[in-house]
Amino acid sequence: MTEEPVLLTKAGLLRLEEELQELRTVKRAEVAEAIREAQELGPDQLDAQYEAAKNQQAFLEGRIAEIEHLLEAATIIDEESAAKS
Repeated sequence: MTEEPVLLTKAGLLRLEEELQELRTVKRAEVAEAIREAQELGPDQLDAQYEAAKNQQAFLEGRIAEIEHLLEAATIIDEESAAKS
């Protein structure tokens, strides 16, 4: 199956790379901390907070995979040339 190229400007590519870096470093650590905190709570509060943190983790990992896929298929375009065509 042939993959469609993802057309990105240099600025768009840079934004995706920055978002990916932020998600991998800062956001992953924040979610891991939220999961640890939820696990330390008593059983009354554990379920809701833990489930919310795990859902947040699943969303985060999905977004990371999505950006990685976009970057793998990325083709850089010149914004001015694209606007003229």
